[in-house]
Order: sequence, then structure tokens, then C-alpha cells
Amino acid sequence: MVSLVINGQRISAAPGTTILEAAREAGIEIPHLCYHPAFPPVGTCRLCAVEIEGLPKLEPACSTNVKEGMVVRTESPRVVEARRNVLELLLAEHAMDCPICDKAGECRLQDTYQAYSLAPGVYAEDKTRRGKKIALGGGLLLDRERCVLCTRCVRFLESVTKTSELGVFERGDRSEIGCVEGRLVDNNYSGCLAEICPVGAITDSDFRFKTRAWFLEARETICPLCGRGCAVFLESHPGFPRVPGTAKAYRVRSRRDERVNGHWICNVGRYGYGYLEKSRCRELAGPLAKTLNLKAATDVVAPLAAELRALKYKGRQTRVAVVLSDWLTNEELFLAGAVFRRDLEIGRCHLVGPRDGSPDGMLLTAERSPNRAGAKALGFNTEETTLEALARDTDLLIVFGPFLQDRFRPADIASAWAGVKTKVLFTPRDEGLGAAFDLVVPTVWPAEKDGSFTNCQGLIRSFSPALAPPPSAVPEWRLLTALGRAVGLNPSFYIPFRSAGDVRRAMP
Repeated sequence: MVSLVINGQRISAAPGTTILEAAREAGIEIPHLCYHPAFPPVGTCRLCAVEIEGLPKLEPACSTNVKEGMVVRTESPRVVEARRNVLELLLAEHAMDCPICDKAGECRLQDTYQAYSLAPGVYAEDKTRRGKKIALGGGLLLDRERCVLCTRCVRFLESVTKTSELGVFERGDRSEIGCVEGRLVDNNYSGCLAEICPVGAITDSDFRFKTRAWFLEARETICPLCGRGCAVFLESHPGFPRVPGTAKAYRVRSRRDERVNGHWICNVGRYGYGYLEKSRCRELAGPLAKTLNLKAATDVVAPLAAELRALKYKGRQTRVAVVLSDWLTNEELFLAGAVFRRDLEIGRCHLVGPRDGSPDGMLLTAERSPNRAGAKALGFNTEETTLEALARDTDLLIVFGPFLQDRFRPADIASAWAGVKTKVLFTPRDEGLGAAFDLVVPTVWPAEKDGSFTNCQGLIRSFSPALAPPPSAVPEWRLLTALGRAVGLNPSFYIPFRSAGDVRRAMP
């Protein structure tokens, strides 16, 4: 390790580490625009210039490696004055439209100006007029008046996607970002450009003018839209206390995880969060809910447990079929195995998830389920089944998840299962599938509960709720725990489980 001093604080860093990275690891933030840890440094913005003892001029922290005994000052009067001068030049041609810019509140240029300058403009000349709404493709819009030519977007397309749709054109103060040979940005990671843009030059039509960044709560979770399980932030508006149901997810951003997705996420994960609101199952439904006068999701446990017990005591558990989802967490699959396979000795437990898609050769996998690897590890059969096989000699059919309708039409499901005596569906979404069931119970999406997934690399990763579920919806692990107790075949096993963490600790 290399020992150096930054702002009077002695720190250690690995050889080859830049001053900016070493300072960040020590909790010292050095302002920058062009630097990004995923790309080689270019040192174009000059905001990260620092004073190094023994050197005659300021050096860029993003491209200067640490050395033994180095003494660095990041906030000396000389450094602060240099940053003010850089800001003056950047803002000389920068559009002063912060009140209407989508990046306001999370703009690096705005933050640096507030920290180091707050100086009024000194130029009497008009700013140069440039293009304001240039379509780049992929729902992205470029505002050249806001661009600071950090070239993050260009370097991303050159080194990450290797598609090189953008470049820097012209020279000097006429330099601008544009599409190469008229090509639009067309790749599965285009949404990353708006995220890595340090200012409001590239904005995303998916988020543009919908809300303000400071109204959003960003919480860590895992993307469930493919087997990779990328680390993400789900950003949502908490809603208004006097207006129920106003909480809403507005954006998904990447969260750095070098083991899984590095700095990036694909467009499927970034823009696919609409499922969180689409056709939510918000209350108990179906004929049985009215017949049994059920009011809440947990009221379902007692009658369902009674029917399962009766079939077990009569030796008719072979007439029970269970369909699980590979969107269930490891904890929920473990509980389902304990209740249905171990205690009730039900052999007909199947797994159904969304249909596979096409991989993109980078992060997006063919399987569009977050926990198929976890289901396999827990011993569940992932081979496809048929509607006829599920209906054959079945008196009670229990289904978790909405994904049967991704594989079969609701009308075909209703027709094939017409002879099944009791059909129960636990689902967070109902787009017509519930009409084929006698009882529909609202549950939650992965982002609304805690648990863990096993991704396609075999990594087991825990997550916490990132979004508040509808009041009527209940996590499946709670229902399964209550069902295991109510069935009464092994009640002491389920007593310790008061949280998903308790279940996780009990898993082998």
C-alpha cells in the first residue's frame, strides 16, 4: 500500500490508485464532471485539479496516481480559485434554466457552483444558441446548450456497448455532441446515457417533466426482470398522507455491484417497472371470498388449511396440485416446500414463470425470472407443465403468481380447469386470470417485501422493501408461515418465523 496525506489526513491506497479515488475512499469528495470510474480518465473538465506539494502547478486528481509520501491539498485557496475560474468558463455558455431542468437537484455542475462560486455572470454578450431538443434515439433528448462536453456518453458507447453512435464534432467553442453519420442510439443500454450525464444535457423521456428528483425516495433493491438480478435503486414518490394510493415508482437507476452488473443496467430493467402498478390485485375476489365472507388476505388461511387437512387425513393429497412462481423468494420457496411437500406430502408441485426472452450478450439473460436458480437449488422441478396435467384428478389447485397468463390464454385456463372443485390464486396482478379462480388473494411484488434471490451466477443476495405495497396485499412468506401453523402437522417449526430474515436463518 502507498501512504500519502490528503488535507492533513494520512491515508493508504493501493498502487495505481488515482488521487480522486483514494480521496473518495477516505471520505474526501473532489468535484468532477468528466471522470467516471468505469472509463479511463481524460481530464477534460479540470474541476478535480488539486495542489500537490513540490509540484509547480495544479494537477488533475482523476488522472494522477498516488505516490509514497505525497502531500495533497484539495481545498487550498489556490485550488478553490482555480475551480471558480473553471466554473466561470463552463457557465459562460451554459443555459441558465435550472428551474425547468430535469437534472436540477442532482446536477454535478449545479452542486459545484453552489459549493465554490455563487458568483453572478460577468459577460454582457449573449450566449451561443444551440439545439435544445435533439432526438438521439432510445427516448433520449439532447440539449446542446447544457452540454459541458465531458464526453461520458461518447466513451460509454465506445467502451461499454461498443456501438459508437455518438461523437464530438467541430472544434473549439463550436464543439458539440452529435450522432455519427446520422445514426440514432440503438442499443439495450441507451438509458445509461441519461444516468451518467453529469448535467441536464441528455434527458430521458421516460422521466422527463414527471416529477422532481428531491421528491423521490431512492431505495436499494434487485431487478427481478431477468436471471442476472442487477443491483438497482427504485425511486418512488412517497405519496400524500391524505390521498391513499398516491405513492408511485418513477424511476429505476443502476446501483454499483462489481460481482453482478458493475455500473450498468439494461433498458429492460430500467424501463420495465410499469408492472408495479399495472392491473394491481388490490382486494380479495372470487365466489369463495363472498361465500366465506372473507375480508382480508390472512382470512384465507383458516379455510384453506382446513381443506388441506381434510384431504391429507383422507389420503387424498394426490388430488392437490400446487403451482409456484420463480418470482418467489428463496424464503418463500423454502416455506412452500416445507408446507406442501414435507408436511402435506403433495407430490404435484410445479414451477411457472414468464416466458424466456432473448439475451443481449451483456447483462440481460434469456430467463426472465429472478430466482429460477434458487428454485432449482431448493429441489423444485422447473420443467413446463400443461393445463390438462394440472386439472387431471385435481380437487384443489393452488397457484402463486400471475405468470400462467403469459403462457396460456385466460379463456383456455378457465375451460381446462372447469372441473376442478376449488381453485385459489395468490397474485399481485390480475389481468383476467382471476376470472378462472374461485378465490383471488392479493400479494406483493419483490420490490415490496424482503427476502433473497439466487441469480444465474449462483449468488444469493438479500433485499429489503423499496416500495410500500397496497394495504390489502400480504407477502407470500407471511401467508405460507400462517398456513403451515394452521395446517397443524408441524406447528412448532413455523413459530419462530416472524420475518423473512428468520426464515433465511433457518434455511439449510
